[in-house]
Amino acid sequence: MVQTLRYLDAAEVDQLSTLSEVLVRINRSAAVVKGGRRFSFSALSVSGNRSGVVGLGYGKGRQVPSAIEKAARDARKHLMHVPLTTDGTIAHTVEAAFGATRVRLVPASPGTGIIAGAGVRAVCEMAGIKNILTKVYGSTNPINVVKAALQALSELRTPEDVAALRGVALITASPAASTSATTPNPESK
Repeated sequence: MVQTLRYLDAAEVDQLSTLSEVLVRINRSAAVVKGGRRFSFSALSVSGNRSGVVGLGYGKGRQVPSAIEKAARDARKHLMHVPLTTDGTIAHTVEAAFGATRVRLVPASPGTGIIAGAGVRAVCEMAGIKNILTKVYGSTNPINVVKAALQALSELRTPEDVAALRGVALITASPAASTSATTPNPESK
């Protein structure tokens, strides 16, 4: 199911207390002109508050600092919410593609950490995911990898979302109910 990314609006971004940024990649390109080579730089940046909000930014400039600044500004414009579990992982396995890149994200048990390459690791860290297993198939172009990871995170569903889509009420099991269900009944012998 392909879904368009839903970005936070300006009012929601202003309410965020702290945003961190991590630079995923800097690329230098050259244009050959009559006087020699003219260099320009592009930067890929991921921003997030490490507790469920993450965004991607891409910027270009004649100097490295201006490209990084533009990428960071672009990332703040493209923030989105990621539903996380209390264990610091995702609710279910999800897979998404962008271009020739396919990214698979699998929830992991506490203590696993982030098992991922550089691009997906940056996205997971900025989103606040602490335990996850990932795999990248196809092209490993950092831009496509990060965009595919964000697309996968946007396809995550909370238990409340799934219950609403199915048209049923969400029932949460209390710890007492789960222990009584596993305790054998002595009268049933």
